[in-house]
Amino acid sequence: MSISFKDRVAIVTGAGGGLGKEYALELARRGAKVVVNDLGGSRDGTGTSDAAAEVVAEIEAMGGEAMANGASVTEFSQMEEMVAKAKEKWGGVHVLINNAGVLRDKSFAKMSPEDFEFVVRVHLLGSAYATKACWDTFRDQAYGRILMTSSSTGLFGNFGQANYGAAKLGLAGLTKTLHLEGAKYNIRCNSLSPVAGTRMTQDIFPEQAFELFGPENVVPAALFLVSEDSPTNAIVGAGAGGFHSAWVMMNDAVWLKEEDRTVEGFAANWDKISEQSNLIAPQSGAEQSGAILKAMQQVLGADAAPSSTRG
Repeated sequence: MSISFKDRVAIVTGAGGGLGKEYALELARRGAKVVVNDLGGSRDGTGTSDAAAEVVAEIEAMGGEAMANGASVTEFSQMEEMVAKAKEKWGGVHVLINNAGVLRDKSFAKMSPEDFEFVVRVHLLGSAYATKACWDTFRDQAYGRILMTSSSTGLFGNFGQANYGAAKLGLAGLTKTLHLEGAKYNIRCNSLSPVAGTRMTQDIFPEQAFELFGPENVVPAALFLVSEDSPTNAIVGAGAGGFHSAWVMMNDAVWLKEEDRTVEGFAANWDKISEQSNLIAPQSGAEQSGAILKAMQQVLGADAAPSSTRG
C-alpha cells in the first residue's frame, strides 16, 4: 500500500537545498501542501538567498501546492508567524521536519563561545522553537508528526564538532520527552541521523562517496517517520541506501551495599558496572530508577523495596 500525504500540511525547515529540498519535493509528490522554509544562508549561517522560492517553483511546476517562507528558526515569533500563515492558507499543520542547520567546525580548543552558541541555537533551539510553534495545533487536532534531525556526531561523537554534537544529541533527548508528552494527542516524534552528500558535507566526502550518499537516499526513512503509521521515539540512521536503528542503552544495575559505597568500592565493581550485557533500551527515564530498585531487591529481597514501588 502506498503512503500518502494527501490533505496533510507539512513544514520543512532548511528546505532550500540538500535533504530538506528532497523531503519537500517528495512530500508534494505524495499530496502534501508544503511550507518550504529556508533563510537562504550559507553553510555557516550567514547571508540570504531565494532558495525557498526556487523549490516552491519546482513543486508548483509538477502540480503541487507550496509556499516559501524565509523565517529564521532561531526566532520563536517568526516560527509562530510561519505556522499561522500555513493555517490561514490551508487550515492546519500536520507534519514538521526540523532540518535547518549550520556548521562551524573547529576543535574545541579553537572554537569560540559564539560559534558554539550559534550552532546550538540553530539546531537545538531552532528545532524546539519550530516544534513549540506547532505544538498547540497538533494537540488541538489530535494529530502531529515531528522529525528531529540528529546526527552520528551527536550519537557517537566526531572530532571538531563539539557544538554540533551537543546540539544533535540534545535533539535525540528532546524527541524522547516529546514522544511521551504527545502520546495521548496522537503526536509522534522521531529522530533521524542522515548521512548525505550536501553542501554541509561537500568538503568532507570524496567525490565518488559524495555521489553515492545522495540526499534522495535518505528520503524513504524521513517520510516514513512522519507518516500516519509511523513509529514514535525511534532513532534511525540512513544513507546511501543503508538504514539502521540506534538506541540509548542501559545495562543491569549493580547495587552496592552501604559499606561498599565508597570510591574504592565503586572502582572495585567497575567491570560489572560497565559490562555490556543484558542491555535494554528504556522508553522513559523512570526505568533507570526501576532498574536500581530491581538490583536492590535481588540483593536484599523483595521486602527491601519501598512500599510505593511495589506492584
